Amino acid sequence: MTASEPLRGEGPLPLLGGTFDPIHFGHLRPAEEVRAALGAERFLLIPCGDPPHRDSPLTSAEHRLALTRAAVEGREAAEVLDWEVRAEGPSYTVRTLEWLRERLGRRPIVTMIGSDAFTQLHHWHQWQRLLELTHIAALRRPGAPLQSLEEPLATALAGRWAQRPEDLAEEPAGRVMAFDVTRLDISATEIRQLVAAGRSPRFLLPRTAEDYIAAHELYRQAP
Repeated sequence: MTASEPLRGEGPLPLLGGTFDPIHFGHLRPAEEVRAALGAERFLLIPCGDPPHRDSPLTSAEHRLALTRAAVEGREAAEVLDWEVRAEGPSYTVRTLEWLRERLGRRPIVTMIGSDAFTQLHHWHQWQRLLELTHIAALRRPGAPLQSLEEPLATALAGRWAQRPEDLAEEPAGRVMAFDVTRLDISATEIRQLVAAGRSPRFLLPRTAEDYIAAHELYRQAP
């Protein structure tokens, strides 16, 4: 999916952003579980173009975009949006959500965020604006409680917690829900280190993504 194509479908649209350097099953499996819980047709992956809050990725945005597309090739339940890669300037989540909201009207958007990042949400750029644009799915291991939230985040989220996935379909934005998902102990750093050492990353990421890495000789040099 390119930024110029329409966003198809109805009902909640779950999305997951990240540098995806490279994307792996630790990203894909939780996204699929949230999609299924919401009864959504598909989930949207958004590779980050210029991450504002971390060091620049080792791999170009174009390669990371192509890697993400390769990872979900042939999978109807997943699509890739290239807007952050194509847009100029820092890839702030709020900018992406504003772009999506203009095109989706009142269709519910559900932004997936890992539990650790969720507890730091109040440090994100224009974080209070996020709640006007999207629902938030806080991803956690089954049975693991979310950490206590600091102020002002705790106050901002009071009264916004949803108990059922169906609750997120009733409004376009503004609710928060914890989702129990399979948290696979896989890291992009581990995959890069394996490739740099000449070892196989098989079964840590889709074979199509592994083939792309090999074809373009990515991660051959140790950081």
